[in-house]
Amino acid sequence: MGLHLATVLLLRFLLQYPPTQKAALHGLASWGLVVRGLAALLFAAWFVAPSKGVAQEVPGGVLPLGAAVEILRVHNAERAAVGVAPLRWDDSLASTALQCVNRLAARREFRHCANNENLWMGSADRFGPAQIAMLWANERRHFKNGIFPNVSSSGKWQDVGHYTAMVWSTTTTVGCAAATGADGLTRLACHYAPPPNIAGQPVFSASSPQPSP
Repeated sequence: MGLHLATVLLLRFLLQYPPTQKAALHGLASWGLVVRGLAALLFAAWFVAPSKGVAQEVPGGVLPLGAAVEILRVHNAERAAVGVAPLRWDDSLASTALQCVNRLAARREFRHCANNENLWMGSADRFGPAQIAMLWANERRHFKNGIFPNVSSSGKWQDVGHYTAMVWSTTTTVGCAAATGADGLTRLACHYAPPPNIAGQPVFSASSPQPSP
């Protein structure tokens, strides 16, 4: 039962059956039990109601329970290391990521579905979601602060593109999902908003603290 419905039921009961003097003399105990029961139901509904922005796996994917939290934690650890505000989880982005990986898994393909995306493919038996996010984060070793796409010490922005997507300072939300195809390979995608890796823009905006060289 949702929080809204539980609240309505409790208020309706209190209005319909107020604690009259007669009730106080003859049925206060029973009435009190019912009220306490409804109050407990209200509290339980509030406690289990999903909170907007909480990292959780979208139905239909293959991310294990708790993976969304782990992925978000890796992202925000990298952002904290360079003084950038943390990302929030977005279910709508997780849903578009799921559409992408489902399509790729069905077609046994590996290619980007969107320009606001980090994408991985491999064996889920060898790499967990947090480890995959760390693979992206480890691209920081090639990163040099600058204007995209001139952001890699190797001269190839593709060597740091996953990392810059993770720490792009004007990005505020992320959502991820995974799917496994008949080929036995898992595709994991994270979608970001506003989109990162925009040509001609700095990785860290002027209002963001600049990382140490």
